[in-house]
Amino acid sequence: MNSELAPPKAEPETVREGARRDRLRSFWLLGSIAVVILIAAATFVIRRPQAAPSDSAKPVLAGTRASALQVRLTGKTQAVTSRAILAPVLSGQQFSTLTVIRLVPTGSRVKKGDVLAEFDRQTQLRDFIDKQAQAEDQNGKVLQAQAAEVAAKAKDQTELELAETALNKAELEMKKVELLSRIDAEKAQETLDEAKATLAQLKTTFALKRKAAAAAIRVLEIQRDRTRETMTHAQTNAALMEVHSPIDGVVVYNTIWKEGTMGEVQEGDQVRPGVPFMQVVDPTEMEVHVQINQEDLAGLQVGEQARVHLDAYPDLGFKGKLVSIDPMGKRGDFSARVRNFSATFSIEGNDPRLMPDLSAAVDVERTASAHSQGGAE
Repeated sequence: MNSELAPPKAEPETVREGARRDRLRSFWLLGSIAVVILIAAATFVIRRPQAAPSDSAKPVLAGTRASALQVRLTGKTQAVTSRAILAPVLSGQQFSTLTVIRLVPTGSRVKKGDVLAEFDRQTQLRDFIDKQAQAEDQNGKVLQAQAAEVAAKAKDQTELELAETALNKAELEMKKVELLSRIDAEKAQETLDEAKATLAQLKTTFALKRKAAAAAIRVLEIQRDRTRETMTHAQTNAALMEVHSPIDGVVVYNTIWKEGTMGEVQEGDQVRPGVPFMQVVDPTEMEVHVQINQEDLAGLQVGEQARVHLDAYPDLGFKGKLVSIDPMGKRGDFSARVRNFSATFSIEGNDPRLMPDLSAAVDVERTASAHSQGGAE
């Protein structure tokens, strides 16, 4: 009874120390085994061959190298052959604006020589009529001045002939001076000197009068010719008010600045001379202009095949080919070290929906060898 109620005896110090060491050995052994297992698993994963991702799993991003065999680029469609149509640049007087009175609807197919637009020509026709009347009046003044000069020249010529006759008479009087008295001889000499002076003066003034009259007539002629030139300009300007198509193609309107806003020109609008308000494009030959990033440029070569898609018509696609790359790049939008290069892709085929200034995506189909060469570079 007393032995059961007695407290247990304390374990010796050596026994507790041995138990602690046994537990530490167990932990070290388990940790070493776990490390060996992890190393073996990592080695197995590294040496295991990785399966190549399928083409469907490769994303295609615009403007970046999306996969080993495809590059997607973005740009806009343009016509290979196009002609800008400018508002008429008028000769002669300066005109601030021109009024549009007739336009061909956008998208219309036109032939070479067809009328595209017509501007108000009333101002030019009024100027032509006014200058025509003014030119006729000035021409009458020229004819009147010429007739007056003919009459003045005849009168001056008569005076010259009379002066020559008087000189001849005075010279005859001087031949019989020996028979005359001293006073009459002196009078004859004075008459001779006066006749010579009068003839010389008339000859001098005759030439000066002719030059002055010719200058006055020339001034009138210049005024008349200037008025006629203005009249011709007005007539030519009136003809320029009708704009004709330079080629066969489709009419496309440009967005211009008009009356404080941006928009397409309409009938009744005011357009400044020389502004390209429309263009005629040949839709049978189209191309796409894109910007290629410096990273995507590696390995691209002229002649590579591509596929062109229009953003506005997802179901519409065309075959394309890289025809040119601009050798001079320009600074990128986000980094000065990365440059962009302009490139042009031709489009094979045609469709009524294929028009200029449409957003397009170009998928460049590249071969594995070209890609490897680009990576090596």
